[in-house]
Amino acid sequence: MMKIKYSKNLIILAITAGMQLSCSESFLEVKPKGLNLEANYYRNQEEAFNGIVAAYDVVGWQGNGYVTTIATMNAASDDHFAGGGGPSDIMDFQVISNYTLNPTTGPQGELWRKGFSGVFRANSILQKLPNVPMDETLKKRYTAEAKFLRGYFYFELVRLFKNVPLFTVPVETSAMYDVLQATPEEVYAQIEKDLTESIADLPVTINTATEGGRAGQGAAHAILGKVYLYQKKFAQAAQELAKVNGTPGGTNAYGYKLLPNFSDLFKTSNKFNNESIFEISYTNTSAGTWSCVSCTEGNIMNIITGPRGYNRKSTTAPDYVSGWSFLPVTPDLFNAIHFDPRNQATIANLDSLEKAGLVTYEKGYQNTGYFLEKFAGRTSNRWTGAGTPELNFPQNMYDTRLADTYLLEAEALVRGSGDLSRAAALLNAVRARVGLKPVEATFENIKKERRLELAGEGHRWMDLVRWGDAPTVLKSKGFVAGKNEILPIPLLEMENTKIQQSKEWGGTK
Repeated sequence: MMKIKYSKNLIILAITAGMQLSCSESFLEVKPKGLNLEANYYRNQEEAFNGIVAAYDVVGWQGNGYVTTIATMNAASDDHFAGGGGPSDIMDFQVISNYTLNPTTGPQGELWRKGFSGVFRANSILQKLPNVPMDETLKKRYTAEAKFLRGYFYFELVRLFKNVPLFTVPVETSAMYDVLQATPEEVYAQIEKDLTESIADLPVTINTATEGGRAGQGAAHAILGKVYLYQKKFAQAAQELAKVNGTPGGTNAYGYKLLPNFSDLFKTSNKFNNESIFEISYTNTSAGTWSCVSCTEGNIMNIITGPRGYNRKSTTAPDYVSGWSFLPVTPDLFNAIHFDPRNQATIANLDSLEKAGLVTYEKGYQNTGYFLEKFAGRTSNRWTGAGTPELNFPQNMYDTRLADTYLLEAEALVRGSGDLSRAAALLNAVRARVGLKPVEATFENIKKERRLELAGEGHRWMDLVRWGDAPTVLKSKGFVAGKNEILPIPLLEMENTKIQQSKEWGGTK
């Protein structure tokens, strides 16, 4: 795994010659070869490829303390409690779930490190690639991928923190304490530029057998469409997302299709399927152990969300792995989805299984009896080779899939006074996949559909914030309007630097 040195403040990178990347079983066949300083690297095509691998690796970042973007956003939303073994178990989840986080305590430090690690790795590639002796066509592709990734990481950073430094070249150690923050408008402009420029030299389609997890043109259009939507540029968002979606329920330029069976989306054997646009990839071959949890390339979501103390009393019961009971599903989400066809593929109903005498389980903190079925670890999917089984589950997760982009385009059309017939076709294609009847394309119907379709996949909190619904929906969890729409700048990033805290958190920026 690529190693990163953290300064007390901004991140200083040490680039390795290669590491295993969770982007597909074949794409990650880049073996560690020891540490090479970034200044002496990128001497040939192989090293340039390893640099691309390094940047992609951050997409699946699982930092210290089990913090990932999806898990954190789930904990912050109305669909999940923090859970776990007690009110101090993985404190980063607890404080964002009950909105007691502050600049010193919370998941923001890990998410800041993730974003800027990705940015710095992409910048290193972009700086070095022009002078690397290699195939020019591949060089253009690597350049496009690095721009895509820089835009991708900055999109997450600006949504989470709003006021962030904008780096388009690597930062010298001597200059890092003088870095200033850019305006959100400047950051969004750079994101748009990076994604737009990446499209021409990205492949139209990806060979998932050898390159699964890498970005193609469809992924760039999809993320760019999201970027426009978050800025309320509805016409541009709809136009960009239409390039990805094509005919609702039918064909498009990139071969994406809604899977006929919703539950198939979450089968480990179904990686890089036709609905997947950009996928967060994991593997069971990294031999990760407790000595370095952040080094594993297995999916830790599978163990943290599983029911605690699970005891299967009948072979008719699911073969869940006994987990840590984080992110239990709230009764509100359970009630919303209970009679929806996606219910069983989304929620593991331990309450019902126990009442039927099929299982027993330990009631963890904030237990509701409902867990996240989409990512619950299974013994049938448990790694039995080298490393710690609990840290080596190979299930992938989606950053962006077609049902998501269908609903985003429908939203852009409705909010931007666009083609309501097409908006309805997009919305109802998602519903038809699970056997639901058509409904009118209204903003409220689209909101409801996004919640039920994408439950547990890390979108809900971001949706609530951008819709302006968070202060009402999350009030009972402690959300404060005008403050909790963003995370605080981590305190360590401001010590002896010119970085300023956001006004929402009592600062001046």
